[in-house]
Amino acid sequence: MSTENEGNPVPPAPSAPPVPPASPAAPPQPAASGGDAPTAPLPPAPASDPYAAPPAPAGDPYAAPPQAPEGSWPPPPPAIPSYADAGAGAGAAPGTGWGSSYDQAHQTYDHANQPYQQPQPAPKKGGGRGGLIAAVLVAALVAGGLGGGLGYTLAKNNDDGGSTTVSATTDGGATQVKRAAGTIAAVAHNALPSTVTIESESTSGEGGTGTGFVFDKQGHIITNNHVVADSLDGGKLTATFPDGKKYEAEVVGHAQGYDVAVIKLKNPPSDLKPLALGDSDKVAVGDETIAIGAPFGLSNTVTTGIISAKNRPVASSDGSASSKASYMSALQTDASINPGNSGGPLLDSSGAVIGINSAIQSASSGGLGSSGQSGSIGLGFAIPINQAKYVAQQLIKTGKPVYAKIGASVSLEDGTSGAQITDSGSGGAAAVESGGPADKAGLKPGDVITKLDDSVIDSGPTLIGEIWTHQPGDKVQITYKRGGSEHTVTLTLGSRVGDN
Repeated sequence: MSTENEGNPVPPAPSAPPVPPASPAAPPQPAASGGDAPTAPLPPAPASDPYAAPPAPAGDPYAAPPQAPEGSWPPPPPAIPSYADAGAGAGAAPGTGWGSSYDQAHQTYDHANQPYQQPQPAPKKGGGRGGLIAAVLVAALVAGGLGGGLGYTLAKNNDDGGSTTVSATTDGGATQVKRAAGTIAAVAHNALPSTVTIESESTSGEGGTGTGFVFDKQGHIITNNHVVADSLDGGKLTATFPDGKKYEAEVVGHAQGYDVAVIKLKNPPSDLKPLALGDSDKVAVGDETIAIGAPFGLSNTVTTGIISAKNRPVASSDGSASSKASYMSALQTDASINPGNSGGPLLDSSGAVIGINSAIQSASSGGLGSSGQSGSIGLGFAIPINQAKYVAQQLIKTGKPVYAKIGASVSLEDGTSGAQITDSGSGGAAAVESGGPADKAGLKPGDVITKLDDSVIDSGPTLIGEIWTHQPGDKVQITYKRGGSEHTVTLTLGSRVGDN
């Protein structure tokens, strides 16, 4: 189904495939010279075909299901039309000292010319917030809503016109396919029951949907902050499993800067199966990836790809002048990620979670209110699970995020020379926090930070994203330039609690 045709009527499918005109009967062929007999048709294959696949053992969980009786298609619609990112994640307020805090006065992004995903309104009333801007890279939050619901409706209506699929009859030689453990089918089979479609709605009826996955047996679900943002302050939140069971949920904690949130099911079932968490630090470029989500409202969709890059600096906001920002040093994947995938798991080939799908680079340049729909062009971004796990544990424990920081305000101007410490912080505050990590290390306004440990720093957002991959108390090496000379110092990261 092409999203390019969303909103346009789709002609119903014919109730039966067209019948080709009858071909004239072929004239009888003369017998071959030399006394050879005329060619005879081949006899039918015996029931015991030596090349047929062996029958699947009884009870095989990966065996293909038997043919459904005629009339069972289309399947019933999902309980909730998904629309992924409910709103844009946000991060540190200007001058607060997150990571390296940023100076709003020095933020000079050209929002008008930056591609970002059009926010998708909920199927019911309003429009969810979404969009993504970046320092070195501009991507879009994979939000969904009206577009997803509409896409599903069109597909459903087309199916109702009659299926053109012709089912072959099953004979004694037909067998079921066995799907071995470790295949994509086996990974999907095991992971799907632990993923949910999340619906978030504000008190005014605005909202969106996204995806999440089971974190523990107590009913905690990990997702993106911007997926649940609309449900904060008295809104509604529900989570629906692939079997159709829906549960009311509540937000345990959310981190705008990290774009991570944890929700908890009310009256969770006793048979929850948390997904295994992998090690995102050990991921290599070229590793296989599997993404699960609800693109354009199609819940429980599985797509595949590879890790295209690591440590990709991405900053997100809703594109407005007053918006805060979230930052990630992301895993880049070419697995198809679309509006509706936000908050869903990015799995490795063993089925372990290595990231949380959060954003896409979109070819769409339409702004707010545009009728265009952003979609996958093979550039998707996920929050590394090592970082997300740390954040989720803090949110479950205290309800508030904890951020590492160096205690210095840096410019967010787009560039490649490094992260420059500003002359002053926001609101006239000091650019270098007195007694903070940067101050103790001897950093001063005007210094340009070019490396953090072995990571090259080309901008303020890149520095913030790298700092937030660490935890408070970690020791890091900072390389900076001052007056044409390069210096290296070691500092211990400080901490900041909360998003304010």
